[in-house]
Formats: sequence, C-alpha cells, structure tokens
Amino acid sequence: MSAAAGDARPAYLDNAATTAVDPRVVRRMAECLTAEGDFGNPASAGHVFGERAAQLVEAARRQVADAAGARAADVVFTSGATEADNLAIFGVAELRREEGRHLVTVRTEHKAVLDPCRALERRGWRVTYLVPDGDGILDPRRVAEALRPDTVLVSVMHVNNEIGTVQDVAGIARACALHGRAWLHVDAAQSVGKCGLSFERDGIHLMSLSAHKAHGPKGVGALILARARGVLVEPRELGGGQELGLRSGTLATHQIVGMGEACALATAEGAADTARIAGLAERLWRGLEALGGVWRNGDPARSVPHIVNLSFEGVEGESLLAAVRPHLAVSTGSACASAIGEPSYVLRALGRSERLAESSLRFSLGRFTTREEVERGIAVVSAAVIRLRRIAGTSGCAGACA
Repeated sequence: MSAAAGDARPAYLDNAATTAVDPRVVRRMAECLTAEGDFGNPASAGHVFGERAAQLVEAARRQVADAAGARAADVVFTSGATEADNLAIFGVAELRREEGRHLVTVRTEHKAVLDPCRALERRGWRVTYLVPDGDGILDPRRVAEALRPDTVLVSVMHVNNEIGTVQDVAGIARACALHGRAWLHVDAAQSVGKCGLSFERDGIHLMSLSAHKAHGPKGVGALILARARGVLVEPRELGGGQELGLRSGTLATHQIVGMGEACALATAEGAADTARIAGLAERLWRGLEALGGVWRNGDPARSVPHIVNLSFEGVEGESLLAAVRPHLAVSTGSACASAIGEPSYVLRALGRSERLAESSLRFSLGRFTTREEVERGIAVVSAAVIRLRRIAGTSGCAGACA
C-alpha cells in the first residue's frame, strides 16, 4: 500500500490504513459467495447448504469470542459497532426502565454512544457526562462517584477512536460491581489486535466490536452480552428470531466469516503488528515534533500506537488539510463525524482551544502501513506547516494557543 512520491494515489495514514481488508480475509469471504462455495442461508437447517453455512457462522462466533476473551454463546452479530452500541444502550434502557433511568458516559465517546444517550435524555432519562483529564484518561474513581442508586448503565470506550487513549475498563468494571446494579458497556471497536482486553476477566457486561478495525470487512460487528451473569437487552428488530432473538434477520455468512478470520489473525499476529507499528508511530511523532509548536493529543504512555493525533500551532485547519490532501489520506477526526465540519469535540473536551482543535490531524497506522508512507507523511506535513506558517507570519505560538 505504499505510494512513491510520483504516484497519484495518496499515502494512507488515516482510517484506510487500519480498515483495509486483509487479502486472507477476502479469500475466506469469497468462498461463501459462489455456487461452488458455502452460499447457503445459515437459518435453513433443512438442507446441507444451510447446515454448512451455520457451521461457518458458529466457527466465526468462536473466533470473535476468543479475540475478546468471551464465551461464543454470548456473541450476537450485528452490522457493526454502531448498531451494537445502539442495541446495548437502548436495549438496556428499555429492559431496565423500571429499575432506574440514569446512565453514565464520557464526553469523548463515539457518536454512536453519545447520540443514543441524548435521545434517551429527550425521553426522560438522566445522563452524567464525565470529562477525562487533559491527557484523555478517566480515573475509575470518577465513575464510582457518578454512580447513583438509579444508575443502570455505564458506557465507556476502551480505545478512543480519535486519540488512541486506553481506559482502565477493568477498574471501571470493579466500580460497577461494588455499586451492584450498574452494568458496564464497553465500545471496543478499536481494541481487537491492538491491546489486551478480556470480556470475562475484566468483568464487562456488554461489549461492542467492529470487524473493519481489525482488517476485516465493513458492515459487520458484534455485541457481546454476559448472559451467564443475567445480562440481557430488549431487542430492536423483530422477525425471524436469529441471534438469540436480539437481532432478527438473515445472517450475512460471508461478512461473519470475514470477521471471524480477521479476529483470528488479530489474535495470532496482533502483538507483532503492534510492536512494528509502535516504531512507525514514534518515527512519525519525532519527525513532526521537530517543527516546534506541535501538540500530541492523548497520553502516549497509555495509548495504542495505531492512532497519533497532533495539533499544529500557527496554521489554519482547513488550509492544512487542503495542503496535504493530494498527497496523504489523513483526517481531522472520526470518519463518522467528519461531515459536521466542526472542531473535534474530543479535543475540545481535553481542553484544546478551538483553533488548536481545528488545526489537528489524526494519523492512523495499520498492518499494511510502510516506513516509506510514514516518511512521506512527515515530509508532506512538514512542508505544508512551514509554508502556511510563513504565509501567516507565525512560527508556532510556543504553547500560548493551548
């Protein structure tokens, strides 16, 4: 996926780097799409084609469970982490509405969590929005302090999708356990293959996953529920009763098989990938830090190396993005929020000024990111920042813009 200096195709240092489908996953998916392969409906138990498809689905369910440290019986396939987040939040709220109508979450969560919480507020629920520290870390004691007798759900992302910080979900789970009534939902879309996380060991009640963040296909994910601990949700779709009756509809066998294969590869190769990517991330940071007036957003000691988010003093955000766009695939924040055209709410929650939030770039590194792409990224961004600062008559404001 590298791009030489003269190539028309930009170097991938954004979501494309972390969401490109591994060719090995593609081959497994293709085997489920043709008349010569396992194309059957996994719900059709009356013939061999359906039986074979059902076996593949169950094998993928075990692969996903293994990657998340969960039981296969607790994995419910969805269209992605967004649907899983919605199913978890709305499903718990509806199921437990008579027990309490208070939720706790964090200002830096994905929109797939924040928007459902705001929707519930319009329906009479109360939501406490916690703010992490300036490095993006939330102390579990803050969660414990926010819990009330009527709290039924806490939703905290494990790896932040914009700045890469890793939250202590095990500590938060312990706070929920001491409370005795609050269930913990964790959006772990960015976690598989990047850092250690165990659904069962860490005491999590619900977990959302997405295949494409682990080099699997887009359009498939999962919600894991601790059913042995009594965790259920009210279904959002009704119909054929698939997926424990929680997510009716014909299963997309090829997508699910792709997710299972991606999770298996992440389990086997994630540690090696992360070690290599850590070296690339450090080179990227050191190369751009040399410009001066560059802020690294999020605590690098408590972050995955796959996401490097930087703010550049003395430049205008839209101009910076326009300058690098022909050469690099980068973004200013989450792909799910990029259409809004506003400064990153995640960076604003960390205390960054509006100007610094606007002049930020998120670099994403993945299994197929090369050293050449990183070097090209350093060169392109450095040239753009130097030129824009010269035009603006600045050289970076040495921290005064924070």
